[in-house]
Amino acid sequence: MRLKKACVRKYRSIRDSGWFDVEDGKTILVGPNEAGKTALLEALQQLNPPKGVRKFDPLRDYPRSEYNDITTGRVTPAKVTVVEAKFALEPNDKEAVPAAFHECIYSFGRRLDNTAWHRLEGGPADPTHGAISKDLVRLAAYVDSRVASPAEGSQALPSPSQRLESLTKDWASNVVISGEYAKKIAEWLKSVLPLIEEGNEVEESRYERLESATVVADHRAQALKALEERIPLFVLFSNYFRVRPLIHLEHLAQRLETGVLDDAAYDYGNKCLLQILGFSARELSNLGKAAEPAQGNAPALKVYRDQLDRRSYQLNAASVRLTDEIRAVWYPDPKRAEAQRLRVVADQQYLKVVVEDELGVEIELDQRSEGFQWLVSFFVVFFAEAEGKHENAILLLDEPGMSLHGLKQRDFRATISRLAESNQTLYTTHSPFLVGPNELDLVRVVEMADRRIGTKIHSTITASDPAALLPLQEALGYDLAQSLFAQQRNLVLEGLTDYWYLDGVGELLREAGVVVLNDNIAMVFADGAGKVVYYATILHAQKLKVAALLDSDASGDQSAKQDALVHTLGNKAILRTKDAYDGAVNHPEIEDMLRSTLVKVAKESLGWDVAATAEAQPTRPIVDLFGAEISDFSKYKLAKAFLRWSRDHSAGDLAEEERRQWKKLIEAINAALR
Repeated sequence: MRLKKACVRKYRSIRDSGWFDVEDGKTILVGPNEAGKTALLEALQQLNPPKGVRKFDPLRDYPRSEYNDITTGRVTPAKVTVVEAKFALEPNDKEAVPAAFHECIYSFGRRLDNTAWHRLEGGPADPTHGAISKDLVRLAAYVDSRVASPAEGSQALPSPSQRLESLTKDWASNVVISGEYAKKIAEWLKSVLPLIEEGNEVEESRYERLESATVVADHRAQALKALEERIPLFVLFSNYFRVRPLIHLEHLAQRLETGVLDDAAYDYGNKCLLQILGFSARELSNLGKAAEPAQGNAPALKVYRDQLDRRSYQLNAASVRLTDEIRAVWYPDPKRAEAQRLRVVADQQYLKVVVEDELGVEIELDQRSEGFQWLVSFFVVFFAEAEGKHENAILLLDEPGMSLHGLKQRDFRATISRLAESNQTLYTTHSPFLVGPNELDLVRVVEMADRRIGTKIHSTITASDPAALLPLQEALGYDLAQSLFAQQRNLVLEGLTDYWYLDGVGELLREAGVVVLNDNIAMVFADGAGKVVYYATILHAQKLKVAALLDSDASGDQSAKQDALVHTLGNKAILRTKDAYDGAVNHPEIEDMLRSTLVKVAKESLGWDVAATAEAQPTRPIVDLFGAEISDFSKYKLAKAFLRWSRDHSAGDLAEEERRQWKKLIEAINAALR
């Protein structure tokens, strides 16, 4: 299953987070200290935590200022849903449930007393006696007419309608047809089937409806049971987990066996290391204590040698795997990477984690930087948790890579993306290096502007607390500083949403072989059409090739006529949407070049249905139409929904005229920046 939405209520600093969207891959949570990011992850983990994780405790977890409601009985923990989630079914989930429920959304919630509830949204509704009573009465009357009259002198048997009345006489209209109720109706239907004349479409159709009604509720119950067993585990990785560079195996084995842990965070990391090695602490400890068999005892020597070889080979395999992952992040220079190797070695009762440098010198892990130790610990815990019982897991990373250098964090961002391909990942961060310039649609802003209101999660990039947006501003500033003068060819766009549309459609058309936007063109987005001239002037002053893409609305017309812009770029480098657009709108914006698709995406993803109005008013700009029809319309939300849609669709899903228009626009961009 894929987590699609979540909401947390009445948990520590969170009164009501509000529903927020979760991406299929990674979702980034940004916000200042004390905003409630860690609390959010901890609450989400309780949806389906690994064994041993502390459960909800009203004393510790209910908002402290409201705890008197618990002690006085005004609030009952069994009635407080703390965390609630909505899951979309994947193909393997659909195989486990009846076909009628394949397109349902599975909702699951965990209460403050740690009990749970679940339901299916969509699919056939559970039928009640009242809902099917008319069909039952009419079918009974029909089959009564088909029953032959009893022979003279013989006792008449109860008619079908009499038997039906007898078994349903005490049923209220709101009784759900499930369990014994469904069984009794099914038996009655089976008894009257021979009395239905073959070819009587009306009564055969009525019979089929009633027969289906007897299984809906039971099928829903089966689906709920199957899906509850398939809920992903929520694995929270904290910065506190560490792998010791030197582990005494006998001591660790005793601690794990007795449950008396020396340092829970370290012992957990050590346990994970052993898990990916394929040994328990006891097994490795016993191998370290095993006495060598006497000379001449060939079978015993072979067993002893096989044990040592097995240990050596598995330690080596684990070392290679960890080394490959860490090299990809820590040593982007291939030449230097080849000279660095992580090794896990066993020596009697000691298990050591060492790093072999380019000189061949082995250095214990704890003598390396804090960032490097964190990275090793992360991969050890992740590999252990993500395999076996945690293969179907959602990863919750709390401030990953805090101790990594900024450039290492940027490399680690790609690692998180790779992890998210197989495990949905939500992570919190303060760092601009862990938010890519093309990942702003993945960001959820966490803020707590007022403690009386508590933590809020925004699915759009908006917040009343400027500190909540600081990582995004820093990320954009860093990326702009790095890319502004790095490319010889630059296309200045009006804003972020224009960038998303061009990037999303460009990738679809590239994959389809329709047209390829030149990879050497850097797309720079200004904050509005009025600021395009400033960006264009700065870039042009550096002797770089520059073009600008402007909408053909009033603000775009005004900017296109600015003397400074025309003087800087020349008319040929000022591109307008109307030059590629061939629809009915007189002053098209970039959204009008995706009119059909955006109407469809808005309805499917956002619940904004403007199809009828769009068809009735073909000359009206689609953004104006949305603004008039939808009370909470946002260009940002619409563009974000399209970007998400584009990741799961192909160019063939665009309208033919849209493909034609965008092909023309991209060819014009390539020509202007040839």
